[in-house]
Amino acid sequence: MTRWLVVGASGMLGTDLVTTLRATAHDVTGWSHTDLDITDPAQVTDQVVGFDVVVNAAAWTAVDAAETHEAEAFTVNAVGAANLATACETAGSTLVQVSTDYVLDGSARTPAPVDAPIAPRTAYGRTKAAGEWAVRATCARHYVVRTAYLYGEHGPNLVKTMARLAEERDTVQVVNDQWIQPTWTIDLAEAIVRLVDADAPYGVWHGTSSGATTVWEFARAIFHGLGHDADRVLPTTLAAYPSATPRPAYSVLSHDRWTDAGVTALPEWDNALSRFLGQADLAGAR
Repeated sequence: MTRWLVVGASGMLGTDLVTTLRATAHDVTGWSHTDLDITDPAQVTDQVVGFDVVVNAAAWTAVDAAETHEAEAFTVNAVGAANLATACETAGSTLVQVSTDYVLDGSARTPAPVDAPIAPRTAYGRTKAAGEWAVRATCARHYVVRTAYLYGEHGPNLVKTMARLAEERDTVQVVNDQWIQPTWTIDLAEAIVRLVDADAPYGVWHGTSSGATTVWEFARAIFHGLGHDADRVLPTTLAAYPSATPRPAYSVLSHDRWTDAGVTALPEWDNALSRFLGQADLAGAR
């Protein structure tokens, strides 16, 4: 039986990935940062041995904080990924590196293909792009899975924020000029398992929900799905919220590679949101 190791197993995606693998009768071990320090190459080399598939769901994901702590983010997102890639190459393991749309510049107006030019505009994006490079350059058996706008039960996200604000405020303002593919962590976890189990070609894959929407439309759908008046969500623009960390205005990724490989891509974003809201406990959400 294939042995899986999920690194970063206490995070939002890692938790759901371990749950998904166990539910589908896979042999899986989940380690948090207290179990494995991916920035320690000797520890990584020792502990990767014996696993057939290693998923790196560990990351510095504080996008704004990375602007002033890029070295620390680089240590986790780039050096940590390089250590895992080296260890997996030595052990003959397959590495699944979870990456992000932030490695692209977000200026396109059509879904970005997997071979779109790498052009990060943020410190976070630069560190994740460096992690991608390390994995591609070092580990022959690799999947780089880029995702975006994750939400789920086991971490902070926009769905939880909107659920809380719906109870606290009469109206909320949300940007309507930023296009996204909000992605449920359960759907991404299942897609990663499908990808590996299908022996799909190695390389870069886009692991986001199908379709696209604006952040405003997504927020309206959250309100509606929770039984609130969606008209309480008012549109605004990115310009109204100036930030030192530029957000991609068009964060939409192509899923053509899934179709070409005959592997089922992730479901539509609205279908995913409906299923999530139907089973999630958002009481006291933050």
